[in-house]
Amino acid sequence: MESNNSYDVLVIGVGMAGVSVAHKAARSGKRVAVADSRPYGGTCALRGCDPKKVLVGAAELIDSSRRMSGSGVEGELTVDWPALMKHKASIIEDTPGSLEQSMSKLGVETLHGAARFIGRHTVMVNDRQVDAEHIVIAVGQRPRTLGFPGAEHVITSTDFLDLPELPKRIVFVGGGFVSMEFAHIAARAGAEVTVLQRGAHILKGFDPDLADRLTEVSRELGVDIRLNTEVGAVNRRGDGESPYTVSTTDGAEIETGLVVHGAGRVPELDDLDLEVGEVSFDPTRGIEVNEFLQSVSNPAVYAAGDAANTAGPKLTPVAVHEGMVAVGNILKDNRKQPNYRGTPSVAFTIPSLARAGLLEEEARDAGYDVEVKSGDMSDWYTLRRTNESYGAYKVIIDKTSGTILGAHILAGHAGETINIFATAIRNEISVLELKTGIYVHPAATSDITYML
Repeated sequence: MESNNSYDVLVIGVGMAGVSVAHKAARSGKRVAVADSRPYGGTCALRGCDPKKVLVGAAELIDSSRRMSGSGVEGELTVDWPALMKHKASIIEDTPGSLEQSMSKLGVETLHGAARFIGRHTVMVNDRQVDAEHIVIAVGQRPRTLGFPGAEHVITSTDFLDLPELPKRIVFVGGGFVSMEFAHIAARAGAEVTVLQRGAHILKGFDPDLADRLTEVSRELGVDIRLNTEVGAVNRRGDGESPYTVSTTDGAEIETGLVVHGAGRVPELDDLDLEVGEVSFDPTRGIEVNEFLQSVSNPAVYAAGDAANTAGPKLTPVAVHEGMVAVGNILKDNRKQPNYRGTPSVAFTIPSLARAGLLEEEARDAGYDVEVKSGDMSDWYTLRRTNESYGAYKVIIDKTSGTILGAHILAGHAGETINIFATAIRNEISVLELKTGIYVHPAATSDITYML
């Protein structure tokens, strides 16, 4: 007789990857349970992408108003931070309950508590033993541990998204997604912002030429971006508006009201006791999996999303894709492999910086005979109509096949336009087909024909 604690599939981590696995497995007739120590929804829905984009929307309105001042739009818009936080909360507050309800309707057992392995097929969720034929780990990432003195004074991105008031001065540690997106939000909400980036470019992984252009835009906005600069220590010196001092390795001292962690993330695996489950992993890269997203050391275990050591970018759509691949392989004995070709990625700064496919250097290193089409878009109608002063693009083309290898855009509409390029790259649509298509005019995506 089957135990009430025995399942076909147990999913650890109820973010978008885990939800996708649970839904598909349950619809296929499997007995499924999910477990998470935090409210259901994961980083993207509750502590990342979705709440962040609500704040980005407000910052975009501020930016649009200021750009159009004197061109027919008058009146100064300002951000009421507490009211904006309340609006943000109203957007996401129903997410955990609605996700739990949707899974319960499918017969999924919804467990709340920390999970840890006590065997190859067995975990403890709080004090309950759960056995499963297959276990899918989709726990996501956490901010990496900072090594400098005073790191305990640094808040995380989750904390920033719940700030009841916005301090007048903010320092962001690192120059990646978190720091740059939040810097643009905070600066337009009236804060004095500093970004400390230890490398020579912000937003590693994006086209460096366009990233440098975004650095110029950010500095014009008033964001103090300091490249090749590392934090030496954070000290609390009292109360008031600027209670912290950030010391940098080049001898600078920055007084600030808040220090925010934007210096990278690592898989959140510490509490799972993976060694007990004989699940091999790299603490900075994730669970070691084969081409089917199956653990290389314990065939009962699969991993998807940010917790898995795969070639896929650490993005929500990729996590969902990997979740669907993993559950498909559980249901049909390892027939599917993930396909990351042309995956788009966007930093929602203002303007946005987007990429799909390969960087120029990556394409050349891979041996392609490359043609690069690039240019400035600041005098194009799409940008001029709303007084946008920055816009640029770079498209990497394979001369041999006539297909697109990579696309990179800096513009207000980059997050939408890049999806067209991503589809073209993924499906190997030729440059000729793409540039001779008929597009809505004057929609921003119609500019693709000029980029090619």
